[in-house]
Amino acid sequence: MRIKAEQLPAQLARNLTALYVVHGDEPLLVQETCDLVRQRARESGCSQRDLFVVEGRFDWSGLLDASRNLSLFAERKLVELRIPSGKPGTEGAKALQLYCATLPPDTVTLVVLPRPDRAVSQSKWFTALEDAGVSVAVFTPATERLPHWIGERLARSGQRTDAQSLRFISDKVEGNLLAAQQEIDKLALLYPPGVLTATQVRDAVLDVARFDVFDLTDALLAGDARRLIRILHGLHDEGEAATLVLWAITRELRSLARLVDSSPEQRGRRMRELGIRDQRQSLFERALRRLQPGQVHAAMQRLAAIDRMIKGLDGGDPWLEMERLALENGQS
Repeated sequence: MRIKAEQLPAQLARNLTALYVVHGDEPLLVQETCDLVRQRARESGCSQRDLFVVEGRFDWSGLLDASRNLSLFAERKLVELRIPSGKPGTEGAKALQLYCATLPPDTVTLVVLPRPDRAVSQSKWFTALEDAGVSVAVFTPATERLPHWIGERLARSGQRTDAQSLRFISDKVEGNLLAAQQEIDKLALLYPPGVLTATQVRDAVLDVARFDVFDLTDALLAGDARRLIRILHGLHDEGEAATLVLWAITRELRSLARLVDSSPEQRGRRMRELGIRDQRQSLFERALRRLQPGQVHAAMQRLAAIDRMIKGLDGGDPWLEMERLALENGQS
């Protein structure tokens, strides 16, 4: 069955299918679509996750073996197969057809690949995937629809603004959806729900952050806890908004979270997709060598808690919590 990404939430609410194929070229939208499947699988009792990334001389027998072997306690599990090239090769094509013909019980399978070209979409292995499960096409919004897309995303945060301001944001991000989402997140941190004025939007988008905030995130990635604490204290003393500091930290940790589960071979391509280039690549590589996946995901949860403190929903000092987070994830 073929559906569009917008139809996936309704499909998941009706029935969790044994196989999902998510394909598209926009990293942010593909990631969000896959997250919906992962969340629904967890809710259905899939407490175990097996991840396979097809690259180099991939051993397809490992995928087939994993599909046959349940855990000791016969728990449900999620099998995730990523095919970055979009082409599994002759051996992979046969393995995928066999896999689809004998889908494992108590298992949800998620296959992720780029948008298929005509040859791939007509291949036997891709047809087998579509026939066995739900095929989810993730389309990148056209340039002329990007302001509308930004408006829909703002509405999720309870915010809205005029058409001219939406066009302004669209022009500044130049078609980069990840950058657009970061601006939307920043607006949600800086301003309460409601109508955003053109001045508020322009000030937030143009004044991304003071130079010290960029210094802060560099120190965070480098693991220089002493420098990070010194910059945090300076920003606090200068009266910088905690929301803007949190946004800057969240932006970098969100990129780390997208990279930490990738293989070393994938990371160069993934960094380019995230807009991480030149000297910043080396900073991210240092952070990835230093931090474990569990640390990165735990830090993201801590940031969510700090956000609630800033909004007054929870008690606590957000500046103190950001300092503690820096000390826990730094080297010195």
